[in-house]
Amino acid sequence: MTNPFDDPQGSFLVVTNDEGQYALWPDFSDVPDGWTPVGPRGDRQTCLDYIEAHWTDMRPNSLKRAIGE
Repeated sequence: MTNPFDDPQGSFLVVTNDEGQYALWPDFSDVPDGWTPVGPRGDRQTCLDYIEAHWTDMRPNSLKRAIGE
């Protein structure tokens, strides 16, 4: 069986959590608690491109708050 996260023919969601972290999620599977769909739903590369364009600061939101940003 192929890993659904690596399926170039799959359909995906972009999800984010309260820490501002992004992830790719197969659209056939329920989004896990603590994650919210954002951005496009579509092919793997479209979703990865969205994540690359929008997740420009890898620091978690809690760290940014702790250092006063």
